[in-house]
Amino acid sequence: MDPLIGLKPAATGDATASVGPPLPFNSSEKVNAVIHYYRGEMGRMTSWRDRIDRTSNWAITVVAALLSISLSTPSSHHGVIVFGMLIVSLLLLIEARRYRFFDVYRSRVRQLERYYFAQVLSPKAELNADWAGPIAQSLRKPSFFISYREAVFRRIRRNYSWMYLILLLAWGLKISSPQLLPDDTNAEVVNQWSDLVANAALGPVSGWGVLGAVAVLYTAVLAASAYREADDGEFAFGEAHV
Repeated sequence: MDPLIGLKPAATGDATASVGPPLPFNSSEKVNAVIHYYRGEMGRMTSWRDRIDRTSNWAITVVAALLSISLSTPSSHHGVIVFGMLIVSLLLLIEARRYRFFDVYRSRVRQLERYYFAQVLSPKAELNADWAGPIAQSLRKPSFFISYREAVFRRIRRNYSWMYLILLLAWGLKISSPQLLPDDTNAEVVNQWSDLVANAALGPVSGWGVLGAVAVLYTAVLAASAYREADDGEFAFGEAHV
């Protein structure tokens, strides 16, 4: 069947009838279309990857700056590190949203690389004869391939778990070491749980409240770090992905 059928004017005398762009007619034209499409998807994937890296760089900069402020002088309050945990969490949520967009274009690119370009370079038995179908469906009705929760978990495993760990160690050092507390000349070594709880107080929030909030946050981070999602199918095939 001619792929251009249905794109011609309904009547030859109707000059106002619209004609869509012609579809590739032979194999050479189809190859050119695939190549140009691949370049376009690579461009979009690279753009979103750059946005992801930019957010990670912001988070690393925030961690480094706040640790420098908090640990450089005994007069700095431990609340600076707690505030850093909140900022990193906000950047994590922003990065997870960006990652969902990146995953769409990465998945399309992987489909083309695995089933088309790999076959061109070294033909093997076809693993999926209808490999182009999921790409076409995704183009007709774009949708995310992973949930927002899965994106958050993945970014925690790849990058943010280490940032949270560094912040936790610095915060624990700040509230437990007299040399890093205000008025350290009259401070005693923190050797009781009650002293640690008292040092963890943050304004009107009691030490127990701060410790509880931090415990909840890091329990969630630990669960996300240990979580492994099920096989995402052909779109996520391979280990070399972010």
